[in-house]
Amino acid sequence: MSDLKLSIAMGDYDRTRAINDGRVKIDGVDPTCMLLSPEEMFFRAFRHHAFDISELSISSYSISVARGDPHYIAIPVFLSRAFRHTSIYVRNDRGIDSPADLRGRRIGIAEYQLSANVWFRGILEEEYGVKPSEIEWVRGGMDTPGRPEKIKVDLPDDIRMTNAPEDATLNQMLIDGEIDGFVGPRAPRCFDERHPLIGRLIADTITEAENYYRKTAIFPIMHVLGVRRSLADGHPWLPGALLKAFTQAKQVAEKALSDTSATKVTMPFVEDNLARAHALMGADIWPYGLDANRKTLEKFLTYHNAQGLSPRKVEVEELFHPATVEAYSL
Repeated sequence: MSDLKLSIAMGDYDRTRAINDGRVKIDGVDPTCMLLSPEEMFFRAFRHHAFDISELSISSYSISVARGDPHYIAIPVFLSRAFRHTSIYVRNDRGIDSPADLRGRRIGIAEYQLSANVWFRGILEEEYGVKPSEIEWVRGGMDTPGRPEKIKVDLPDDIRMTNAPEDATLNQMLIDGEIDGFVGPRAPRCFDERHPLIGRLIADTITEAENYYRKTAIFPIMHVLGVRRSLADGHPWLPGALLKAFTQAKQVAEKALSDTSATKVTMPFVEDNLARAHALMGADIWPYGLDANRKTLEKFLTYHNAQGLSPRKVEVEELFHPATVEAYSL
């Protein structure tokens, strides 16, 4: 019997590379891999159901589950995670020196429902006492005018949302001082280009994130892996095969990262940063599987519902295919 020919959309990460180059085989699958940006991948997956298997925004996916119409079902493979203390950029001439100073400000966002923005707003309220309703959110394209929400969302009445002018970009509005800051998973281009008036609100993001982790034991999840429900229904072995293969691919990446005889990434201090992460988070710094991530997922789903993005509180178990929430042992 021949392997299933399936399309897989995912990012070009060390933890996915062994799937893409064939070092790790997915049992029963002949994959056609496409390495795409999150923006393209998610738009095509949620608007057009373009892929058999796809990396998914956990926020967009949770909306589809809460509404009862999810095309994909998730596997507890978390291809993107990040501490979102890094995600707020502000003008440094506006007296914004702490999270409390964001009250009453105009803050740009590409999409309200982006996973990074859900985490940022949740942390902003829970850790710093600033509610989403205390900020005016300005939605628009970062570098290109206009950007549609990939999933239509209905926001709570107390949320102030303004669309950027049709011909404007958030990057230029930040340069021109028409907004006070920007929140998102990518830095605005003006920050990367070292504009003198644009900086991060939190200067020492690593220390701030480490303190947050010590307090909460949460390493925020951004993306999950999804497979078409029709495929999972027709081939009940497939979700487990995906979890197995992607876990093996992550192990390949972790082994390479630990081999510092010749650094595998183009960055200094790799062994020092890796040791720092292990000292903080333990042996498995990027866990897959439901049990190890239950607390993080529960927190995200609580934020998601409180912010009005999911019409009901989704339970953690609803997210994942039942064949992937337990495993055999010898």
